[in-house]
Amino acid sequence: MRKLTLAAALMMAATTFAQETKQTPWFSNIKLSGYGLVEYQYSGQQGNKSNTFDLRLVRVSLDGRLKGDFYWKAQMQINGNTTNNGTSPRLVDLFAEWQKYPFLRVKAGQFKLPFTFENPMHPIDQGFMSYSQNVSCLSGFSDRSGQQSSNGRDIGIQLQGDFLNVGKGRPLFHYQAGVFNGQGINRKDVDQQKTVAGGVWVMPVEGMRIGVFGLEGSYARKWSYTDEAGQKHSMTKSLPQHRYAVSAEYVTKSDWTFRSEYIHSTGEGFKTSDNEKNADLTLNGYGSKADGLYALAIAPIKKKKAHVKARYNMYRRNGEWDKSKTMYEIGADYKFSKNIGVTAEYVFVNDRTLNKHNYNMADVQLQLRF
Repeated sequence: MRKLTLAAALMMAATTFAQETKQTPWFSNIKLSGYGLVEYQYSGQQGNKSNTFDLRLVRVSLDGRLKGDFYWKAQMQINGNTTNNGTSPRLVDLFAEWQKYPFLRVKAGQFKLPFTFENPMHPIDQGFMSYSQNVSCLSGFSDRSGQQSSNGRDIGIQLQGDFLNVGKGRPLFHYQAGVFNGQGINRKDVDQQKTVAGGVWVMPVEGMRIGVFGLEGSYARKWSYTDEAGQKHSMTKSLPQHRYAVSAEYVTKSDWTFRSEYIHSTGEGFKTSDNEKNADLTLNGYGSKADGLYALAIAPIKKKKAHVKARYNMYRRNGEWDKSKTMYEIGADYKFSKNIGVTAEYVFVNDRTLNKHNYNMADVQLQLRF
């Protein structure tokens, strides 16, 4: 009789748990999604000409909600090889965000740095064949510091929120600030000195954002080697990084887009990227200053369907014009559906770090979402 009572109690408990879980599931709206970019690119750079097809990006992600108030996401980049940290298949996102209040959201894990408007944008939605040079070099992509390629991401915790809602629930003010390791994706802190990054912006009219961003921290590297006598040595070097950005964007109801950002950086970088197996502590010799500016316009031919576009894209790796690289880009895109599109660009490049400054590029990309 006791066994029957215990079995009945367990059955009742299981039934109750199942009913409660059905009413208030721990996980909801779980979605599998992803995208791929198939690229053809030509470059006429003297001594480094190329003419190739490539799988630029292939990513797969899972996201959903946890107990209603928490949003979570995990994303993998699966194309590439296993020869180095920059191109091997790797985890790019893994985070959860508490979203109960619009004025205070808390995100923890690995995710995009809160620095510039363009960095957090989807690679397709940012509008051009790649992120602008200043964002790529100064916001954690192919970073000037020598950090491994991190797709604009780091590990840490962030607060963000919106204030002062005006017409139709549009917030007038947004803030975001976070504390990070400063080492890029999938890496622990090396020098135990955290990086702080964040920004604020106002939205005076619908579709317009005007903002400023700042980043204060360091990038450190630990190098181990064995001398001729067979004795092992280990050294750690930390490079301070001080950066700010001034940003503006306007997206109209008629599907025009205007965006421009200036980024300034102070802080030296390592000569070799941490993607490489033999990265060491040698500095790159560029000095401590760098800056860059882009300005773009995207005009609709057919709203949400086809566009023409142009971008001025300049980066100075030492803060001087004698080492500047400027890209003048024009292009167009067409969407066959919400999941399939194509974009094409012509680029005239003026790179003053080369003996022959000027050359041409062409880029065509097939964009797939699922």
